[in-house]
Formats: sequence, structure tokens, C-alpha cells
Amino acid sequence: MSAERGATLLAIARGAIAASLGEAEPIRGAAADWLDEPGASFVTLTQRGELRGCVGSLSAERSLRADVEHNARAAAFRDPRFAPLSRCEYPAIAVEVSVLSPLEPIAFESESHALALLRPGVDGVLLEYAGQRGTFLPQVWEQLPEPDAFLAHLKRKAGLPVGFWAAGLRLSRYTVRKWRESDAKRVTH
Repeated sequence: MSAERGATLLAIARGAIAASLGEAEPIRGAAADWLDEPGASFVTLTQRGELRGCVGSLSAERSLRADVEHNARAAAFRDPRFAPLSRCEYPAIAVEVSVLSPLEPIAFESESHALALLRPGVDGVLLEYAGQRGTFLPQVWEQLPEPDAFLAHLKRKAGLPVGFWAAGLRLSRYTVRKWRESDAKRVTH
């Protein structure tokens, strides 16, 4: 995906939030056929460099356009960690869109083996166990660069104890292509 496509996805995300606030935002390139292909995305909002909302999809269940619009609105208004975005906050947010590759199961024999298979800075990781799950985008490696800390925080996000390990635990990986309004350049992880 090109920088031009990234700019289109960013405009679609911002436009979905603006429309929900009763603001008009023009969306260039929104008629492209590639937007109608299935896609999975995460939309991350920041305000003054701090997380303000992040919601996404792990599998391609709808068109990429619909997925980005849905996740942008959810990140702005339905992320349970934050109050809904207000109209006065809207101009101060920065938008990031990540498009995910398909999930790839990670085959491992033990926790130490799983840790050795993780690719810091590259892998987004989905952890699942007995109906509980959590995921971290590859961007989280910036805050948690060590695999053991990354996995411990991911367990906590999934509602599991940090030291938890069981035979039924599953891990999957994915990569992302991401674009940020702040740099409008594609970054591949």
C-alpha cells in the first residue's frame, strides 16, 4: 500500500469521526476500488502524544473502508478506557491507521520457546485462552521492547495473571502497515 492510499485511509478515519460530530471533512480518493476489498484495521487516536483511543479488527470481515470508518468511530466514542471524544477535542487529535495482515498461528512448545519466536518491533500478537484474549499491535514494542515484558503485559490485558501459562494458551502473530497524520508516511512492521 502506497503513501497515497495511507493518506486516503487517514482521511476516511478522520472523516468518520468528523461526521459523527456534525463536522464536514472532505475525503479525497474515497472512490477507489481497493477500499471495497475485505480488510482488517486498527485506528489509534492520540492527543498531545498520549493515547486517546484505539479500536480495531483482527480479521477482514467487511470492506477496508467500512472497517476503518467503524474503528475510527469506536476509537473516538466507544473505547471503554476513555470518555467519548468531544467536539472541542477533535482538532487536537492525531489519527493513525494500521492495516493488518492475516493472523498466523505461532507453534510453540513452552513459554520460553514462544518468547524466542516473537519478533520485537515486527509482530503484533494475539493471545487467547479459554475465551479470554488480548492483542498488542507491533507499535507496543516501542514501550515494551523485551519479549518477556511484552508477553506479561499482554497476559494482563487479556485478564490473566502475569505469571500465567497453560497448555491451552494460543498465540498468533500479524504485521501491520501503518500511517500517521503526523508524518503521513507508511511505516511497515
